[in-house]
Amino acid sequence: MTALDLSSPVAVVGTGTMGQGIAQVALVAGHPVRLYDAAPGLARKAADAIGSRLDRLVEKERLTADERDAARARLTPVDDLSGLAGCSLVVEAVVERLDVKQELFRALEDVVADDCLLATNTSSLSVTAIGGALRVPGRFVGLHFFNPAPLLPLVEVVSGFATDVDAATRAYETARAWGKTPVACADTPGFIVNRVARPFYAEAFAVYEAQAADPATVDAVLRESGGFRMGAFELTDLIGQDVNESVTHSVWQAFFQDVRFRPSLAQRRLVESGRLGRKTGHGWYDHREGAERPAPHTAEPAEPPAYVVAEGGLGPAAELLDLIREAGIEVREAEEDEGTRLVLPSGGQLVLADGQLAAEFADVVYFDLALDYRRATRIALSHAGHTSAKTVAQATGLFQALGKKVSVIGDVPGMIVARTVARIIDLAVEAVAQGVATEEDVDTAMRLGVNYPLGPFEWSRRLGRGWAGALLDEMHEVDPCGRYAPSLALYRYACATDQREDTP
Repeated sequence: MTALDLSSPVAVVGTGTMGQGIAQVALVAGHPVRLYDAAPGLARKAADAIGSRLDRLVEKERLTADERDAARARLTPVDDLSGLAGCSLVVEAVVERLDVKQELFRALEDVVADDCLLATNTSSLSVTAIGGALRVPGRFVGLHFFNPAPLLPLVEVVSGFATDVDAATRAYETARAWGKTPVACADTPGFIVNRVARPFYAEAFAVYEAQAADPATVDAVLRESGGFRMGAFELTDLIGQDVNESVTHSVWQAFFQDVRFRPSLAQRRLVESGRLGRKTGHGWYDHREGAERPAPHTAEPAEPPAYVVAEGGLGPAAELLDLIREAGIEVREAEEDEGTRLVLPSGGQLVLADGQLAAEFADVVYFDLALDYRRATRIALSHAGHTSAKTVAQATGLFQALGKKVSVIGDVPGMIVARTVARIIDLAVEAVAQGVATEEDVDTAMRLGVNYPLGPFEWSRRLGRGWAGALLDEMHEVDPCGRYAPSLALYRYACATDQREDTP
């Protein structure tokens, strides 16, 4: 199956932000586009708004004046569903209610031909359930664009239980012909992005609820150490707390209240208070005019140690040894090459986050995972109440000598970046094992859909396929609520590698 011919009319039902964006994408690609909205007059207003955006594209030299004029001539608002007869594709972008969508598509089947592709832009409802109401469910697919649709490249092409392969392929190729990057996905709660991304928010909120760090500090660590473009608190303020919580709640319910997807009580209270983020002027942060953004916790300057003793190669943090030497601090090699830690002159140990608590040990400071220790500008440390003040000071001074700001957080297993990445990897591996998508498509979706610095499988290859499972195992020992128990798929993923390595 190939993409729809450019002469084929495309219809968009629902003319809000997403509907207008999808219509603009199809229009600029070269299709005749028809707009319909159940509210009288909205389709014509949407057509005017799209025309204004086309004018701006001309001003930015992304379209010529002739291309704009031709696109405007192809755009037609209609006042009745019957005006969509003859369309080859209808994309729905109406309110996220199953009954409303089902009723709409039943009505559309009376208007369009049986070979017309019908697509929903739903982000939280079951594609299978929506399509289940249709007379010809095989031609029904999900086309989940991301907002703003004209700018963001990703489109999740979702096959429901009854979707024909030919229909999914045609939708996929059409999205690609429109200049988008499509990924194929089976119908699962949250599809790829909204399923795999849940821990990014959930673990940040969990650290906050444990009183281990404030929102500004968590966000700074995720950005400056983890390499994420935005922290979880500022991102949900941008999305809207009500919208983000609704998606989380939907995925949690769809997975039969699986504890791994459990919503945050702190976020629930934020929504109940009406603090929904930027759109209301206040969320986790105060966005009102003149409000001062809180600064992340940053440790005061401390003296670096004269030397460190390296026990083992530090695993994913191995590049720290070169950085320490470059900073003029002596690195002594331990006689026994066991473990992955640094011993400080105080006698205390500096250990990469492994899912355990500093409280379990006599004198340990944990440091968090970084995307790139050389480029990271901030590192998080955690310690227990009984940890030696001298050890904490030497650990702080060490990272400061490497040019890093240091944020000291409470003693929580897996810290911030490490626990977040481990859980993202786990959900991604499980999704692939369940046939939701390929490894490549999951990585593409997470990089393009939510701007992650690496896809989950790229992270896993960098850290080692057994790293996430080992960290989650330790977290599950500390907090056996089930939230951190590694999936069976992750266990198999790691074991398969070990067996291949052990084969003669």
